Formats: sequence, C-alpha cells, structure tokens
Amino acid sequence: MHAFATLLKDHPLVFFHLVTAAGALVLGIVILTRRKGTFDHRLLGWAWAGLMGATTLASACLRSTTMPNIDGITPIHLFTATVAVLLPRAIWQARQGNIVGHRKTMKGLFIGGCVLAGVFTLLPSRFLGGLLLQQVQAVMA
Repeated sequence: MHAFATLLKDHPLVFFHLVTAAGALVLGIVILTRRKGTFDHRLLGWAWAGLMGATTLASACLRSTTMPNIDGITPIHLFTATVAVLLPRAIWQARQGNIVGHRKTMKGLFIGGCVLAGVFTLLPSRFLGGLLLQQVQAVMA
C-alpha cells in the first residue's frame, strides 16, 4: 500500500489513470458476464463509459520520454485516440438501436482499451510496470 500512497503523492495523474483504468477493467468484466439490455446493464454501461472517458482524458495528459516519442506522445497514445473516437460511436450506436454495432464496438474497446493497453502499460520498461515489478520483488525478498 505504501507504493500507492507514494504514487498518489508524487504522480497524482498517473494514480488517477491507474484507478480509473482498473475500475474500467473490473466493471467491464462484470458487464460482459451479465445479461444485456437491462436497466442494470445501461447503468453499469454509463459508469464504464465514464471510467473509460476519464482514463482516456488522463492518458492524453500523460507523457513519456522512455519510449520512442514525439513531444512525449508515444505509440501507446494510439489507444487514447482510438477510445476517444470509438467510445462516443458505441454510445451513438446503442442510441440508434444498432445493438450489433454497439456490441462489437464495446467488446473491441474493452479488449483494446482495457486489456491490450493494460498489458502495454504494465511492461517492466514502462513506469507502472516498473513500479509493479519493484513491489513484486520487494514481496519476494
């Protein structure tokens, strides 16, 4: 827990990004395993969209100089741009009654925006991945 307190103190935007992304991952799993089209699905879906939107806004403000970049913008920011475009599209699809399109877009957002982006974020060479590796090593020692 000390690492989270330090992260919050030293890098509040990274901490916010981590918390909203983790929340979106967990809530996304819940949504994908439950019945669709219900009031609960819509409510949880709006919460998930809010978490993904917050995560995307935070990631747009994060910069890295440890990866190939252009003014701090790295290849992982392609996930940011993709989510920023597809999240409103998925909501629009549902509002228009295009449930098949909505389902495909949302599953793609979950896999790309939560799972794949999470894997890239947690690589040992990245900031959060290195922090996680340090914590695992400290526990193992």
